[in-house]
Amino acid sequence: MRQINAAGASFNIEDRGAGPTVVLIHGFPLDHTMWQYQLPALAMNNRLIAPDMRGFGRSTVTEGTVRMEQMADDLAAILEAMGIDQPVCLCGLSMGGYVAFAFLRKYPARVRSLILCDTRSAPDSKEAADARRQMADKVVVEGTEKVAEAMLPKLLDPRTPQDRPQVASAVQRMISEADPRGVAATQRGMAIRSDAADLLPKIKVRTLLLVGEHDAISPPDEMSKIAAAIPNSKFVIVPDAGHMSPMENPQRFNAELLAFLESELLMR
Repeated sequence: MRQINAAGASFNIEDRGAGPTVVLIHGFPLDHTMWQYQLPALAMNNRLIAPDMRGFGRSTVTEGTVRMEQMADDLAAILEAMGIDQPVCLCGLSMGGYVAFAFLRKYPARVRSLILCDTRSAPDSKEAADARRQMADKVVVEGTEKVAEAMLPKLLDPRTPQDRPQVASAVQRMISEADPRGVAATQRGMAIRSDAADLLPKIKVRTLLLVGEHDAISPPDEMSKIAAAIPNSKFVIVPDAGHMSPMENPQRFNAELLAFLESELLMR
C-alpha cells in the first residue's frame, strides 16, 4: 500500500504488478478492497493501481459535495504524481463507471481502453436525486450501519449471503466502516452527475462491459443498451452475480478481464 499526495489530498493506493497500467475504480460506498479477487490474477502481467477514492477507505475525506469530475481530477493527479504518463486501461464499477465517464470527457488521451462494470450512463431522475440528498443528510446523523442494512440486498444476488457469506460480510464491512461525511458528499455528487448518453458514441477505445446476471441496480438490459451505443465494445453477462459481480463470481469476471487485456496486448 502507498499513500500518495495529489490534488490537495492524501490517497491510499494499492500498487502492484508490472506492465501496462490498469486503474481499478471502486463502487459506492466501498473501497479498493472490493477488488481483492482481481488483484492477484491481474497483477501477473499488468500494473494495477487501485485507489481508495476521495472520502473512502484511508483517503482524505472532503465534506459538502464531491462531484464525479473531482474524482476524475483526483485520478489524473494520482497518475501524474506516480509518474504514469502512458495511457491506462480504466476499469470502474457502478460509481467507478461514473468517474470513468468524467475522466474520458476531461482526459481522453490518457485512456487506452475501458472496462465498465455494473454501471449506468443515465443521470438520476429527480426522485432518485432527492432520495440521495435525503440519505446524505441522514447518514451524517445516523452513521453508515443503517446504510449497510439498506444497501446490501440491492447490491447482491439474493443467493450470495447464503452461498458466499464471506462476500456479503466483506461488502457489509466496507459500507459500515465508510466515513459518513465521505458517503454524504459522494451521494450529493452522484445526484448531480452528467448524462453520459452523448459521450457513448464518441468513445473510440476498445470497451468491455460486464454486468451481473441479477443486477437490480444496473440491469443487463440497461447495460446492453450502453454497449450498443459504444463502437468497438463487447458485452458480457456474468452469471450467478448481482451488482457486485467482481466479488460474487470472480472466476468468470477475471476470465473476461484477462481475455480482454491479453487481446489488447496482441493488438499492439
